[in-house]
Amino acid sequence: MSAPSPAPRPTRYLPLIGIGAIVAVLAAAFAWTAGWIGGGRLTAQRMTDGIEAGNKQPYPGYRRAHSKGVCVTGSFHPSGKASALSKARVFQQEDVPVMGRLSIAGGDPHGADNNARVRSMALLLTTDDGQQWRTAMNSFPFFVVATPEGFAAQGEAARPDPATGKPDPAKMAAFLKQYPEAAKFQAWAKSAPWSDSWANTQYNGVNAFRFIDADGHERFVRWSMRPQAPFRELDAAQREQAGVDFLSRDLQQRLAQGPLRWDMVLTLANEGDPVNDASQPWPEDREQVVAGTLELTAAQPQEQGQCRDINYDPLILPDGIAGSDDPILAARSAVYSQSFNRREREIAHGKAPEATGQEQAK
Repeated sequence: MSAPSPAPRPTRYLPLIGIGAIVAVLAAAFAWTAGWIGGGRLTAQRMTDGIEAGNKQPYPGYRRAHSKGVCVTGSFHPSGKASALSKARVFQQEDVPVMGRLSIAGGDPHGADNNARVRSMALLLTTDDGQQWRTAMNSFPFFVVATPEGFAAQGEAARPDPATGKPDPAKMAAFLKQYPEAAKFQAWAKSAPWSDSWANTQYNGVNAFRFIDADGHERFVRWSMRPQAPFRELDAAQREQAGVDFLSRDLQQRLAQGPLRWDMVLTLANEGDPVNDASQPWPEDREQVVAGTLELTAAQPQEQGQCRDINYDPLILPDGIAGSDDPILAARSAVYSQSFNRREREIAHGKAPEATGQEQAK
């Protein structure tokens, strides 16, 4: 974003302040876990402490972020077109079982769907030789900033002032001045239409990964799940009427009519494209390959579903896919592990998640 004036108008920063609440905790988490900020190395344990402190109350047994969601099951059907790019078995066998999760951002497992600006899809694909591919994707097309330091700064700027209960506009202005690349994310948050369903949302894995073919050649790739269901916008008036659990209700209604499908679209980098900076989108003219189709056939409450006990670590990858040097990836892996271990201990000690209002109604 461009540098703000010395006396910024608070309303100018409301869109980014709002979206900041979505990523603030994870922002600090990524940087703290990797030890990139602070006087000494800050661990995943300390990061998770920060996540918990940022929630209104403890939610034992739940994920520390993206706490509200549902489990989904289905399969991935490769098209055969990606096998030239990667030797991964997932692109070769006929059908690959999938255990996934659809969620909204935030640390409240009872949060309101109609306030969820960001929606997410996480998948675990397991091939017939036992290899796993885990991926976590979001509805935004790129990250706010390029570095863990930037995430930490954004989290600090978005933290509510105890005196007002709202972020300090002056801190947000300073953040925008230091990290002008965040302008793209602010523009997206202000202008991108909201979908009216998990089923017609596009989910983007905004980090780049290396695809390795049978001869050892590598290409940098980003992927998206492009919905086959037609997009329908949910405007502000409709959001007001939609209700706090409308995404779960809509999902069940759609699944009752048949499977839901997304095309996995691979976007290939050209020489010079930013492969280690997830805040920078690649040009729209980059080559794309439809690697296959994701088909979801059923959903279960996350409290009883198999996805509850899955850590969707984005660096659990099959042979033929490898991470890039994007500094966020290693930090995410450590954060996910710490959160997973804590909630598993809580469940083992009898602090099982309680059903949300939508699930209690079933």
